[in-house]
Amino acid sequence: MPFRASAIALSYGAPEIARSSFYAWRAGEQDRRARERAEDLLAAEIAVIHLASRGAYGAPRVHAELRRQGRAVNRKKVERIMRERGITGVTRRRRHGLTRQARKPVFAPDLVGRDFTAPRPGMRLVGDMTFLPTEEGWFYPPASTWPPARWSATRWPTTTAPNCR
Repeated sequence: MPFRASAIALSYGAPEIARSSFYAWRAGEQDRRARERAEDLLAAEIAVIHLASRGAYGAPRVHAELRRQGRAVNRKKVERIMRERGITGVTRRRRHGLTRQARKPVFAPDLVGRDFTAPRPGMRLVGDMTFLPTEEGWFYPPASTWPPARWSATRWPTTTAPNCR
């Protein structure tokens, strides 16, 4: 049956292939298998490096690590092997600022009048807000303090003890 199918294909104008091409292809089977084994070993090394980085490294860093270990390999080959095997690194997210500017400037009222002196503790409180990125999300540490007398926004107190009246 296979002979009949090939005879029919030849009669309908299938392209003729030189017999030497078939034998060359068949002789290259060992080389192809050797390349596949070498790529499987390389993929195992890539997986080890990727796991050692806790899944963070992508193709450029994996390639750099392989070069550091003395392994001469093409970056595009590392990219292809990682893509074929589904090994991906962590992509950093773009940071978005928390402040959104208004079209027209809106000024906050100056309730202190730029006078940071306080007649006694607890009369005028100033604060600041900041945010720090963590693995669990953003951390907003609160900060609030009272400025003793002789403090200003630009200098520290001139005496060791604050002068509070």
